[in-house]
Amino acid sequence: MIDHIAQEHLHTGPAALYTQVQQFYAHQVRLLDDLRAEEFAATFTADGVLVSSPVAAAAHGRPAIAAALRAAHERRFGTEPVRRRHWHTMLHVETRPDGALSTRYYRLVLITRPWDPAPVMGPSAVVEDVLVHEGGRLLTRERRVTPDHLSF
Repeated sequence: MIDHIAQEHLHTGPAALYTQVQQFYAHQVRLLDDLRAEEFAATFTADGVLVSSPVAAAAHGRPAIAAALRAAHERRFGTEPVRRRHWHTMLHVETRPDGALSTRYYRLVLITRPWDPAPVMGPSAVVEDVLVHEGGRLLTRERRVTPDHLSF
C-alpha cells in the first residue's frame, strides 16, 4: 500500500510508485540471493546502515555491508552449496517528513540444496527500510530486519 503523501511527493500515481519500489527490491534481492555482496551493498547509500537482526551489530557503509553479508552466509552455510530465495510480500510505503520513503514488508527465505528438490523454509522477518532518491535512482539508507522469532 502507498500513502497519498508518497505519491504526491514523487509526482506519480500510486501504481507507478509501487512499481518503482517493487522493481528496486526485485533487483536488490536478486543480488542478495546470488551473494553478489559488493553489488548488493551498492544498492545502499555510501553511509547506509544494515541491521540484520536486533542482536547483530549494525553494518555502516557499503564495505561493511558487503563484509557482513559474506560473513553471515559463511557462518550459516560454510562452503555448502545452497540456493537462497528471499520472498518479500505485503509491502507498505510511506513518505517521511524529510522526503525519504519508509517501507515495511514481510520476508521469507527458502533454501534449496542440490541433492534435495524440496526447499527448506528459513527465517521469516519484518523488514523496515528507509529509501532515498540519489542520482535518479532509489537507494537504501537504512534497513532493520527483525526475525519473527525475536519479535516476541
